[in-house]
Amino acid sequence: MKNTINKISPSLLSANWSNLENDIKQCEAGGADILHFDSMDGHFVPNITVGPMMVKAVKSVTNLPVSCHLMIENPDLFIDKYIAYGADYVSIHVEGNPHVHRSLQIIKKHGAKAGIALNPATPLDYAYEAAQYADFILLMSVNPGFGGQEFISSFFKRAEKMRNFLNENGLEHVEIEVDGGVKIDNVKEIVNAGANILVSGTGIFRGNIVENIKTMRSKVSQ
Repeated sequence: MKNTINKISPSLLSANWSNLENDIKQCEAGGADILHFDSMDGHFVPNITVGPMMVKAVKSVTNLPVSCHLMIENPDLFIDKYIAYGADYVSIHVEGNPHVHRSLQIIKKHGAKAGIALNPATPLDYAYEAAQYADFILLMSVNPGFGGQEFISSFFKRAEKMRNFLNENGLEHVEIEVDGGVKIDNVKEIVNAGANILVSGTGIFRGNIVENIKTMRSKVSQ
């Protein structure tokens, strides 16, 4: 049985950072469920964005939940800060992290929902052993580091396998998040593959934010 509660999560990486509060208000008006926040350190991925203080700034202008995707080295050193500043969801990558269980425990200890993130070429087995300790699995559909990339179609089989594994092991409650290249024209197929937390950057922020979210919602509700 597939998790059918679909959530739309605009990725702030693609927002207008010179007028971020306005874009966040547009997301609220469109009916977004979660705001997605990418943290990159220039080491784990070849890009640098922002850190915990910006989460605090975002939370000061919205009541929407904020999901922080940590594309950083040594995430355990910073998890408590992200949650202290308002992160409601935190995802950490399995690549290069030998202590995934501990990271998930730290996230939950501080009161946030815990996620395991996998790059497109990372075997799903890396998530299987820790899935019972997670609230969601983030399957990247682009290689992380930059917005505006093309969707990698191998995601569909990966999502189906992950959803089947979760359902067959009493983990139906664990959600599947997708991030990268999510657009109005492919979102229905993505949901059919088993994902239900839909992170979209340019697919939402390019053009009319409110209408893009509403159209995306309509597509996944059909």
